[in-house]
This record gives sequence, structure tokens and C-alpha cells, in this order.
Amino acid sequence: MPGPGDGSAPGGDARPKQGAAAVAPPARQKVKAGALLRELGPGQSPALLRELHIVTRGGELNADALRKLKQINHLLRLLAPGIEGLLQKHEAPVLVDAGAGNAWLGLLVHEALLRPAGRGKVVAIERRADLVERSQTRAQHLGMTGFEAVHASVADLTPVAGAKSTLGDVHAVLALHACDRATDEAIVLGVRSGAELIAVVPCCQAEAAACLEGHAVDGTLAPMWRHPLHRRELGAHLTNVIRGLLLEAHGYRVRITELVGWEHSLKNELIVAERHQRQNGLALAQLRRLLAGLPPLPLWILGELMPTRPADESTPGASLPVGVDASGELGDAGIAAASSGG
Repeated sequence: MPGPGDGSAPGGDARPKQGAAAVAPPARQKVKAGALLRELGPGQSPALLRELHIVTRGGELNADALRKLKQINHLLRLLAPGIEGLLQKHEAPVLVDAGAGNAWLGLLVHEALLRPAGRGKVVAIERRADLVERSQTRAQHLGMTGFEAVHASVADLTPVAGAKSTLGDVHAVLALHACDRATDEAIVLGVRSGAELIAVVPCCQAEAAACLEGHAVDGTLAPMWRHPLHRRELGAHLTNVIRGLLLEAHGYRVRITELVGWEHSLKNELIVAERHQRQNGLALAQLRRLLAGLPPLPLWILGELMPTRPADESTPGASLPVGVDASGELGDAGIAAASSGG
């Protein structure tokens, strides 16, 4: 069955071709302006899409750009309730686009969700100076006074545990298709900065697969990662499970779901976390039990966010998440306390 973005949209040229032209990549097929108008979200302007080179000067776009636009617009719809909640709670909420690249996400979030309110700010963090200059120029050209592009790495702006972020108050951290550890860096930035909303769409993930390699000889579960393909897929899945449990352990309510259909992107797992309590001992205990049943996974994010228990309970200032004893286990009272968000 033909699907959206494959050239079969109304106004597109879906007529069969003869000869070599019949195998032309669908991504090169043009989708005309009429189809574009149907894809625009509330308040979304063709002018910004032209600045981002999503559409041509004539108002057309190719199928690949249409798939990208569908992803971002669907993400905006999913983020809208959380960001509207931030606007209700804060006079000028700060949203960080981490590892922004060309800042598609940050610019579109600003236009769709902050600009109508006339307040709030998007900070796009990117370590390539040319991309920073380009996105800042675009924002200025479109009169987006609430957009700022920062030339830095996400790690540069991530505070140490317990310290204040140099960005000031950070209310939300977003990351779209940040590769491998870059997604983890966005999550760590969000947790350390006390962000109330963290939303990431991970991209390629290789760290866990590399940890599993060489541990495929012994153990009941070893056949699950014996083949490189399975190791890569299982590694990506485990990484996102661990990300979710870590966020829950730090007091976030986590939802992990599919962003769009597979016809639009193979990298479409969405993790949305909203802070609703100080910590969650049940999630921490679940994470520890999961890790205990696997080969060693010295993932970077675990070193950054895994809550540590003191070797000596008398250690000054040391504490465990609610309901977790010094062994990392939960008793019946602990489960009840952790589940209630105490």
C-alpha cells in the first residue's frame, strides 16, 4: 500500500514510469504546494520552512523532507501539552534544544508553541560554529527574539550534580535524533538542571552493543546477542529501557512510545519524561535487578545518573531513594512508599 511521503499524496506525480526512471528514489519525488499546506501545523509558516530548506522557493518539497516535517509536527503535537503546562507555571520558560544541528526542532518549537504566547525562550546548543551562526541568522531574519543559538557542547553546559546550570533556569530539554551518547548527554543535562520536561528521540546507539560483544559464550541469555544484528538491536533496546528507569529513579513520570510510523523513520522511539516527585526507589531497585542479570554494562549514563548508595550509612549527607535499603532492595513498606511517590 502506498503511504504518505512516497509520492502518492494528492498533487504528487504517482504515475508509473518506464525504464530506469521507474526505480528513482522516492525521496526525490516532488510533493507540490497543495500537499504542503495540508501538513502545516497551527501557526506554522511556509517562510520558516523555506529558511530551513524544507520547501523550495516555489513551495514544493521532496518526499524525504515531507517525512521529516511529519516527524517534527507530530512531535510538536505530543510536546504541546507539556510546554503549555510550563507556560502556565512560569512567566518565561526556557527550552533547550540539545545537539541542535540546524535547529529545526528549536525553531519550529519556538514558532508553534512559544511565539503565540509571546514569551519563553528556546536555547539551541550546537558545537559547530557554522550551524550556530546559520540558525541564529534565520531566527533574526524571522523576528524570533525568543530564540538563541549557543556555540558549545552539551557537556560544557551541564552542571555537576548539585550545582546550578550556567544556563540559569532550564525548564525543558529536547533532543531530536542525537546520535548515541549525545542523547544521554541531553538527558543528563535535563536531570542535572532540574528540567521539568525531558523529551528525546534517540538515534543510532552503539555503546551497549559494544559492551555486550565478547559476552556471548556463556549464560542463558547469551543467544540473544550472539549475532551482530541482534546485538545492535538489543543494545539499542536496553539503552532506552535503562534511560527510562534512570529517569523514573530521578522522579520523572516516563512515557516511551513510537513517534511516527516506520515509513517515515527507522529512528522513531520517543522518550518523554515529566518530573512529578523527588525520586523513585522502586524504579531504582528494578534497574539494579535488571543490570545484575546482564553482562557488565559500563554505560556512560549510568556513571552520570545512577544513584549511589553509601558504603557506610553514617556517611554525612548520603541518602538512598525512598524505600531502598543499603542493599538496594525494597521491602514491603519501601515498595508502598516508592509507588506512592513519597
